[in-house]
Amino acid sequence: MGDIACSNGISNGNGMNGKGHSSPNGYRKSCWYEEEIEENLRFCFALNSPKAIFIMGGGEGSTAREILRHNSVDKVVMCDIDEEVVDFCKAYLAVNRKAFCDPRLEIIINDARSELESRKECYDVIIGDLADPIEGGPCYKLYTKSFYEFSVKPKLNQGGIFVTQAGPAGIFSHTEVFSCIYNTLRQVFKYVVPYSAHVPSYADTWGWIMGTISSMYNFHFSFTLALRPRGPLSTHPNEQLKDLDDTLYSSKLGIAEALRKNIDDFLVEKCGFPENKASRLRVELFKTYGSSLAGLRALGYDIDADDYHSFVHGRLPYDLIKPDSQLRNLLRSITQRKI
Repeated sequence: MGDIACSNGISNGNGMNGKGHSSPNGYRKSCWYEEEIEENLRFCFALNSPKAIFIMGGGEGSTAREILRHNSVDKVVMCDIDEEVVDFCKAYLAVNRKAFCDPRLEIIINDARSELESRKECYDVIIGDLADPIEGGPCYKLYTKSFYEFSVKPKLNQGGIFVTQAGPAGIFSHTEVFSCIYNTLRQVFKYVVPYSAHVPSYADTWGWIMGTISSMYNFHFSFTLALRPRGPLSTHPNEQLKDLDDTLYSSKLGIAEALRKNIDDFLVEKCGFPENKASRLRVELFKTYGSSLAGLRALGYDIDADDYHSFVHGRLPYDLIKPDSQLRNLLRSITQRKI
């Protein structure tokens, strides 16, 4: 059997052909869920510059590969229960071969829960690269409140982040598992951030959810980082930090309070909801759909995104924002050009 990779979009004897994303060494990205891997990790590296990382699952090596692009990482533990998958990918998945040979990577064949609980060390980031929590499936117990509370959270260092893939997150598909995972994590972590990206090979929007308990993240994280790391494997050294929106501010400023009022006013003035029900509806839309805009669209309202953001964000009291040295230093520490 040949390597599972292809060069210049040409099939390499493995049944895959056609043009794909460019990859290191001329290889196309592998056929699993390559398009989502980078999205899963961007926030973590921008926020806490992790040194030690634990991956639950990820046996094909793609998540480890993206982590190991970062020279700042000291250690990555990848724990997958399926030894056959790991061995097969080590032997034939050429695009991940360099990652599998990286001395910083420790591969463990074990149940992720047992392995995590048995280890004495803690981690800066713990990643859930697991199958969806389908009842009776192999991973559903790794999405429970008790697992997050008693197995994951105690193994995070101060300022540590837990991030998990959370299944489809589209307007019609988010109810499958995304909303349930989000609501479960909110019961465990003080700060929980849902985010998503379109994954073409899945023909849907895919979701991730990040949680942390550290007070240093007392911000609202509804921003998008289009950031790729620099490193020996990177082929995109000049990619940009595309967007860091106006919600990355301390809750003490009153920005969040003003934002909530603007959303309530939008629901009343633009959508015709009763004033005494607007606040409750706003909360329910956020819990169920991740944002008021997504929720309104899911309910059938034809809402223009520009009109919504102009009404909700365009009238915020930005004069309350003062220079923030911590945020300034964080942004300056990111080498990519910023817009």
